[in-house]
Amino acid sequence: MIEEVTPADEFCDSYLETVIDHIRRIQKEERSNLDSAARLMAKQIAEDRLVHVFGPGGHSNLATQELFFRAGGLMHMNAILDEGTLLSNGALRSMAIERTPGYGKIVIENQCLEEGDLLILVNAYGINSALIDAALTAREKGVTLIGISSRDHAQNTKMDHPARHPTKQNLHDLVDVAIDTKVPIGDAVLSIPGVVEYTSAISTFTNATALNTLVIRTIVQLRDMGVQPPIWRSGNAPGGDEANGQFLDRFRGRVHAL
Repeated sequence: MIEEVTPADEFCDSYLETVIDHIRRIQKEERSNLDSAARLMAKQIAEDRLVHVFGPGGHSNLATQELFFRAGGLMHMNAILDEGTLLSNGALRSMAIERTPGYGKIVIENQCLEEGDLLILVNAYGINSALIDAALTAREKGVTLIGISSRDHAQNTKMDHPARHPTKQNLHDLVDVAIDTKVPIGDAVLSIPGVVEYTSAISTFTNATALNTLVIRTIVQLRDMGVQPPIWRSGNAPGGDEANGQFLDRFRGRVHAL
């Protein structure tokens, strides 16, 4: 029996094609930047140093969690899971805090980062106050920065937008390596006739793609350096607890959220 294709099916197909197109663009257009970022990560891990990651913003916190304690992910990732911008503590509260000048500075200073450390900052829009303060504070400390954000979104957001940092700066201008996620302004990409607002955001997909391809490239570089990186195995997979347990003593106390 052939099922009838409905308008909703067509809209879902359009959304899927848009997501895939953005993912392919990241793979193709950001290859050089991803390789540069992977070299920075591989160097840190080869020296048994942590790679810190912070995603100040409601859904940008998901990107931080995508790298942390993840099946197939690197054990050297130190997720900065600050309670302030987590949606679980209130969505409007989260938005207010990510727009509060000075907040990102407090978070970074509390992490005691120093010269020679590596920090990944993830935020789809690349403009909010907490994010920019985090970047500026880390730079002052001599921390190397990788930024994952959308140039298009940042450059096309008005300078007087209330989310912007007082200096009106964009993340991609403040980092050592910028990876562009191509998210259009507004994030939601699907227009349905008769519906006023666009629907279906893509930033979670693009952030996860950029981060996971960055991990892949880092692992390949480590392999080519002769370094076997500790990689998490799912605790729900056969032998997962045993595989992970042999490395835990190396990271307890160093990775704060572990």
